[in-house]
Amino acid sequence: MREIATSLIKILFDAGYTAYFAGGWVRDLLLEIPTDEIDIATSAPPHIVQALFPKTIPVGAQFGVIIVLHQGIPFEVTTFRKDHPYLDGRHPTTVDYSTPEKDAHRRDFTINGLFFDPLTETIYDYVGGQEDLEKKIIRAIGNPVERFSEDRLRMVRAVRFAARLGFTIEEGTKRALTSLSSTLFPAVSMERIWQELNKMAAYPHFDHALLMLQTFGLLSTIFPSLKGVEIEPFLKPFPYFPYHAPTLVYLLELFPQATLDEKIELCHYLKTSGKEVKLAEFLHHANNLFMLIDVENVEWVYFYAHEHAELALQVQAAKLRERGDFLAEHMRRKERLHRHIERRLERHPLVTSHHLKEHGIAPSQEMGRLLKEAERIAINEDLHDADEVLKRLSL
Repeated sequence: MREIATSLIKILFDAGYTAYFAGGWVRDLLLEIPTDEIDIATSAPPHIVQALFPKTIPVGAQFGVIIVLHQGIPFEVTTFRKDHPYLDGRHPTTVDYSTPEKDAHRRDFTINGLFFDPLTETIYDYVGGQEDLEKKIIRAIGNPVERFSEDRLRMVRAVRFAARLGFTIEEGTKRALTSLSSTLFPAVSMERIWQELNKMAAYPHFDHALLMLQTFGLLSTIFPSLKGVEIEPFLKPFPYFPYHAPTLVYLLELFPQATLDEKIELCHYLKTSGKEVKLAEFLHHANNLFMLIDVENVEWVYFYAHEHAELALQVQAAKLRERGDFLAEHMRRKERLHRHIERRLERHPLVTSHHLKEHGIAPSQEMGRLLKEAERIAINEDLHDADEVLKRLSL
């Protein structure tokens, strides 16, 4: 990716324009950690960028932002700019194209205000970002109240960077963050909050991120029912959760007493997809199943055959003292029921509608009831012969 991005820079340079790698990629280069995207800042105005590259998407041309598809990879190319006042807490009213130094000063944090020229391998630091990287500090560029008032999503981003990198938020930045946390809405949409939470959960220490969000008043702004709630006990299982567990799995742990309807409402509130709603429903039913003493084998087979069964088991194990015993018990049960689980996964029940038709049962609600009963009998009595099950049905 770096080679392809450098070739993009070369095209801009050959056309007479300055262009650098910007922001997060430079930060991660200096920290020697991998990164999966490269943003580019340039002196070329948007119409020139569009003229130089055949495949572009003007996602924010009024703010100088063009997506360039170069050798099959999308790069965000932004013209060096100076922002005019922000009136909505998210976007400048308009922008003036400017210099690299002025562009650096309109960015969020010093560690994200760095530029790198890949043609000369030169770093340009106009905001003290390298020093703060060495000190492991998240510091707003300039006046932190102004930076957060311009774009209130930056408050959540400050926490994300601090948790991901293990950095400390500088005191002035921290005070501004705390004082403005209650103003997060309506400037920031819930969709953007959900995106940030997903980015936080993609790295270790999501528990630290949530604790910081709560400390600064952001979490209770996002979830008003958590105001004044001590969330630290809810976070203890997080280090034992499956690697890259879905973000929703973590967030549901903050609401241990929530009903199924409340969990579904939480998904709608967060603007999640229908996939997350189904995940919340399954995890809720799984939790109820784990709490029961006498559970029929058929219920376990349906559970183990679900795509999120292993996730539910690992999450439940993370909350138990005897994690190994819990998982071993389920491993033994799965092994014992594996033939029934395979049939369930392959959608090949032992007794089918064809069997029932041979016994004079026409398609009807009664047939549906008998098929379910046949499945229950086959699994609970560990039968693998359809005729044996049909005998139990007295057909």
